Amino acid sequence: MNSVPLQISYHGLEITLANTERSFITKVWDFFCSLKLTLFLLISLSLTSIIGTVLPQGALPPQYVAEISATKLQIYTKLGFFDMYHSWWFIALLYVFSLNLVSCSIKRLPHVFKFVSEPTLVLGEGGRNSFPLKKELAFSGSIDKAKERLSEFLGKEFSAPVVTEHNGEYHLFAQKAAWSRLGVYVVHFSILVIFVGAIIGSLVGYKGFVAIVEGTSVNSFENKNGQQMPLGFEVLCEKFTASFYDTGAPKEFKSILTVLENGKPVPGYSQVKVIVNQPMTYKGITFYQSSYGQASEGGMHYVTVASRNGGTPEKITVQEGVPVTLKDGTIFKLLEATQEVRQFAPGFSGPAARIEVTRKGAAPQIFIAFKDFPEVNAQRGDALIFGYEGSNAKQYTGLQVAKDPGVWVVWLGCTLMIVGLCIAFFMSHKRVWVVVSKGQAHMYGNASKNQAAFQMQFEEISEKFQHLKI
Repeated sequence: MNSVPLQISYHGLEITLANTERSFITKVWDFFCSLKLTLFLLISLSLTSIIGTVLPQGALPPQYVAEISATKLQIYTKLGFFDMYHSWWFIALLYVFSLNLVSCSIKRLPHVFKFVSEPTLVLGEGGRNSFPLKKELAFSGSIDKAKERLSEFLGKEFSAPVVTEHNGEYHLFAQKAAWSRLGVYVVHFSILVIFVGAIIGSLVGYKGFVAIVEGTSVNSFENKNGQQMPLGFEVLCEKFTASFYDTGAPKEFKSILTVLENGKPVPGYSQVKVIVNQPMTYKGITFYQSSYGQASEGGMHYVTVASRNGGTPEKITVQEGVPVTLKDGTIFKLLEATQEVRQFAPGFSGPAARIEVTRKGAAPQIFIAFKDFPEVNAQRGDALIFGYEGSNAKQYTGLQVAKDPGVWVVWLGCTLMIVGLCIAFFMSHKRVWVVVSKGQAHMYGNASKNQAAFQMQFEEISEKFQHLKI
């Protein structure tokens, strides 16, 4: 801080003032050490994190793009709202917050460390008068005998004291959990460790997606930019199954995966069951179950067509999306199919297909043909009754692919944070002084937090203290 004298003359009287204007570096330093900046950054990070919760992140679902206006879509994209946790402004907030934590720690930690490592052994008059917790003991024995007796008492009831002789008095100082004052700095450090882990994951790690058809394997995945990235090994989908609730909502979808190296199964990674919240990890790459569906390429579907007037139903093999012309000129097309219709038509179950039928001179009709509900198919009232007999198309499993080498650093930071919070909130620095002079001893106590609990402990010790025989 610069201090330049400033002289003012008033009616012959010379007045000298000190110019206490702070330097630019000092202002910057105080800014980054400010508690106001800490609160502002915490509130900003909390509010902006809501954006990442409300808005979809990564690849946008088509229905969301259809619902949002083009202007909003453009603005949100430019602001990085759809990949918020990797946006420059969110990362900038994290950097500033890290700098704020480091600055606050550098400014305050030396004072706290000195306070802990160099405690006040001799309690002056000012300190004695400032403590609300105090007790007095009168004794008739010698001061040396009292010092020995009280040292033994403190060591038994509280903690072994440090004895200091000063101005004819003995000052006995004992403390517990002195290093608990550093708990908040353990939390500061843990936050920085978590940020480091997140940065490592952001720079070195990646996320992507892969779809594997039953009975086939893949050796690459698609990253968030749509590029194919090699895995370095193969993943084979042995089988995929899905179960549903009565409402049609998916209950569980499960993939049986095998990892292949040079075309051979890797020991310990053969027929691994992967479900939601139970991923598979191999060579630091984790595969999460995320979606599923019916493979459309090469799959054939079987549709029956029967005349309402009777006769043998005709079984026709079709491909999805390919129109078929019947003998009477009717054109039908299988639009999509599912092996479990409950998720689209509650109350029904089993395989079904959405079919489009165009009669000569009539508008197209779209309806659902069921396999297990022929009576429902017949209720449509048309001259032709369509039924769905299933498909030889295989299921595919959709897996999220993620590699995050910084995840263990993040877990380390989380562990340190829990330890630091436990120290900061549940541990207290407790101090007791006993000042022994000729014919009397005074005991004083203080705690850094939870004064009510310490007062109860102090009262228990002081009751025994006042009944000592010296």
